[in-house]
Amino acid sequence: MTGTVASIWRHPIKSHGREALDEVTLTAGKTMPWDRAWAVAHEVSTATNDAWSPCAAFSRVSKAPALMAITATLTEATETLTLRHPNRPDLTFQPDTQAEMLIDWVRPLMPADRAASMRIVRVAGRGMTDSDFPSVTICNHASHRAVEQRIGQELSIDRWRGNIWLDGLGPWEEFEWLDRDIRIGSAVLRVRERTDRCTATIANPETGKRDADTLGALAHWGHKDFSVRAEVIEGGTIRHGDTAGLAG
Repeated sequence: MTGTVASIWRHPIKSHGREALDEVTLTAGKTMPWDRAWAVAHEVSTATNDAWSPCAAFSRVSKAPALMAITATLTEATETLTLRHPNRPDLTFQPDTQAEMLIDWVRPLMPADRAASMRIVRVAGRGMTDSDFPSVTICNHASHRAVEQRIGQELSIDRWRGNIWLDGLGPWEEFEWLDRDIRIGSAVLRVRERTDRCTATIANPETGKRDADTLGALAHWGHKDFSVRAEVIEGGTIRHGDTAGLAG
């Protein structure tokens, strides 16, 4: 079965805001441009600008749910970000040169019993995705609707922090794509793994408060997975309405 691209998202700073896109051009072997380009290392992190680090090295929604309510707008030409949160004034800054502005801005959103945010990390040419390979996360609206039905309430798709959302598929059909190549628009991606989920998805993207047992709902199907992570095999452009399906 084929699906269509319903929406495209990037997250310029890992766990610190989402941004909708009209289109994106992917490059083989790379993450989505500007997705998780920066990450916020906490006070006990050993992350550096030299190599990828796992998610435990960074301040993130699973430990600080209020971060879920951040939205972002990136001006690529100047590498300037504007972040918005319902409980904070808007912040416009450049992550590479004005990191202290973000650290001050985010401090009231961080729980007192968690490691404090300290600095911004950026690895040249490598978005700080949760996978140890440069990945693009592909989500399925039918699977999302299945979770909504299981919980008994509407949920924002932003809980899942995916990159490319597809409609027109069957529930959990994306899991059948493991180790297979799919074409989305003019790009080809190889689906490499299911995305294991954590308590980040419990938080409401509008309020930053935990309000839905997404993990309990997923357990109904015998797992805690939602969406798949894929590697870009052939670069190309993806736009709203593009077709997605098995390649070849």
